[in-house]
Amino acid sequence: MNTLKVGDKVPEFSAKDQDGNTINLSDYNGKKLVVFFYPRANTPTCTVEACNLRDHYGELQEKGYHILGVSEDSERKQTNFRNKFDFPYPLLADTEHTVIETFGVWGPKKFMGREFDGIHRVTFLIDENGIVEKVIDKVKAKEHAAQILEQ
Repeated sequence: MNTLKVGDKVPEFSAKDQDGNTINLSDYNGKKLVVFFYPRANTPTCTVEACNLRDHYGELQEKGYHILGVSEDSERKQTNFRNKFDFPYPLLADTEHTVIETFGVWGPKKFMGREFDGIHRVTFLIDENGIVEKVIDKVKAKEHAAQILEQ
């Protein structure tokens, strides 16, 4: 796994959001961006994490942050997830692993004694110039907004 690190320039990427709109990194030029990766829509921990960001969305916006959630779920699954929990930010349906590979968050994982490849729960804070400012690789789902805001 070759994960982007603090100080790295994020390479341009494109992916479809839950509504089939193409989202590009360049859409966020001059803006601060939070990109959070989660393994699966509608699973317990991913839901807690995404809802925590939703509940603190106003505070994150006050600090100038835009938010993108990313998983390999289909557009339909992302739409259901967003609508069920009323998320105010886009969810990328990265079925082709374009964004996942760009950030280097795909790799070996262990869950309940089983080993497999999957998305690692990692969040990247990107500055206005597209540079990684902070990497949160020990995400606390219930306190995720606080982890971002403690910059």
